[in-house]
Amino acid sequence: MMEHRPLLMRANRLLGSALVEHNLVKFEDLESANERVLDLAGKGDFRQASVLGILACEKKVLKEDDVLHVVMEEQGLGIVDLRHYEVPEEIRKDLDLGMCWATWSVPYDKEEDFWFVATAYYLSPAVRTHWEKKLGGPIVWHATTMDVIAEFLEKQQSDREAAAKPKPAS
Repeated sequence: MMEHRPLLMRANRLLGSALVEHNLVKFEDLESANERVLDLAGKGDFRQASVLGILACEKKVLKEDDVLHVVMEEQGLGIVDLRHYEVPEEIRKDLDLGMCWATWSVPYDKEEDFWFVATAYYLSPAVRTHWEKKLGGPIVWHATTMDVIAEFLEKQQSDREAAAKPKPAS
């Protein structure tokens, strides 16, 4: 995950700026959330080092629903719930989970040249630019919640760990 630290920091910084620009949080709240992100990232806790999570869950100065509303209304994104979507194996097996945590985004399907990406961080230009370069094709973006992303990534991690365990001899 350390290789994704610069991406995580940039994604959070630009998301925070967008939240202030959209009048979703006050600058003072963002500053203290950024300090918390730095502290958590410094400890290697990349899962919790999320400006959105800190503002919504710890500081309770933002509702994630308000962010989703802005993304839907102003950016025209739809919403996807990955809990009700079967992500193809060929996409799941190649996912860089650290990159997904750093950007709170998950590529979840591909149709011809078009990628489908679910994200809680759409308002961060760093996230969009990163995935556009990484995937190398047009992206159909969908908004989702941090809980949906976290549940999906945790399941992928546990599935990988289970698959890596040696099978008992019969």
